Amino acid sequence: MAQALLPQDVLVLLKLVSYGGRRPPMAQVAGDLGLSPSQVHASLKRLERSRLIAPSTNEPQLRAVEEFLLHGVKYAFPAIRGEATRGMLTAYAAPPLSEAIAAGGDLPPVWPDPEGGVRGVTLEPLHKAAPKAAKQDPLLYELLTLLDALRDGRTRERQLAERELTTRLRRQLRD
Repeated sequence: MAQALLPQDVLVLLKLVSYGGRRPPMAQVAGDLGLSPSQVHASLKRLERSRLIAPSTNEPQLRAVEEFLLHGVKYAFPAIRGEATRGMLTAYAAPPLSEAIAAGGDLPPVWPDPEGGVRGVTLEPLHKAAPKAAKQDPLLYELLTLLDALRDGRTRERQLAERELTTRLRRQLRD
């Protein structure tokens, strides 16, 4: 029986997007994400079965990826909020949305990180490896924070995130 997608699969998919759709060696992808090569391999198989990447090249399929990220992820992997903590900004509080949305008086959403420079409300990352991987790849960080805005944001935040995410996907993955 085919296994459903896991949160790590979305992380692998976004990393493939950040590579411009061309997958480097499995060991590099694994190292860049802090996952094992076998975890990446299993993710690629699930992404292929879900028709989000091409079978032979592992190239993300733009239209399917857009549809899944914009409309499916928030239902499959809903945002989970927690208590106040120190961490890395995410969702509307992180670039690129932070440039368009004025922060109110509430604590901003953050991924828990003892080295984080901001106090905020915990928004559990899509996968535990996401914050560390995002620190190494600014585009991956943007993609993940935009996805968090779609998973957790209010209407205006979701609309802006949708537009920004679509722009980045189309820039990285040309049809």
